[in-house]
Amino acid sequence: MNSLSINAMALADGHLPVLPLGADKRPLGNCPECADLACGGRPNMKTPGPCVCPWPCHGWAAATTNPTVLASRQWGLAWRRARAIGYHPGGADVTVVDLDNPDAVTWARTTLPPTKTVPTTRGEHWIYSGTVRSVNGVREGVDIKSLMSYARWLGPGTGTMTDVPDAVHALVAQKPAARLAPRPVTMPAPAGGGQCPHRSPAYLERGIAMAEQRITDAASGVHAAVYRTFLAVLSAHGRCGCLTEAHIGRLFTAAQAKGESARHCTDAWSNALTTLGI
Repeated sequence: MNSLSINAMALADGHLPVLPLGADKRPLGNCPECADLACGGRPNMKTPGPCVCPWPCHGWAAATTNPTVLASRQWGLAWRRARAIGYHPGGADVTVVDLDNPDAVTWARTTLPPTKTVPTTRGEHWIYSGTVRSVNGVREGVDIKSLMSYARWLGPGTGTMTDVPDAVHALVAQKPAARLAPRPVTMPAPAGGGQCPHRSPAYLERGIAMAEQRITDAASGVHAAVYRTFLAVLSAHGRCGCLTEAHIGRLFTAAQAKGESARHCTDAWSNALTTLGI
């Protein structure tokens, strides 16, 4: 373990979800197929590519506090290439107001309530307690990093952390969330062959409804939540022939409503099938 991975383990022990960053401040892939982003990126990095890993291997969704994962061989390879530590603010229940130049810092000092601050290369990070939707460019030189985003760890900072102020909520609200209409995707239902364990159609209906709700309720780690939900559904219903394309469509619609792309839904479903050997 190098010094970066040791520091990351210490931060994770303090409940900060961490991930390795390269010299360009972008997340590094922590599996062999995604080393140096050879796969082209992931939807959770806003750079879709052909990566087909069955777990989040880079981007904000890969941030973790699990010491076993952080000490694993695949993460160890990434930490050796890493040049910085990143973290998922939303996973730590904080919001980072990233002030990228002196003018932005001056604006914050005259507009926002004091909170914990961390100096950066060009400005400051102001860190508040609580989460909001992440939005870049809410004003000149100001980005909001919280849910479904990552920030660079630059130290513990100074000052006392306060709650996300109304002014930050207002900045986020003035930038409408980009919502793509769910795109119909047809996936063939798994072929039957196993013994059906379901006593009634209501059992399957309840399982699908619970899976939809699990995706809808995901406040962070949506990418991972979608994959795990697909895996759970297929574990219970994938071998007996009960699932129909209509059931699969409901799960994909729920995932797309949370911001997942149609392509990512298809990849996650295929990865779950592969993992289970279906």
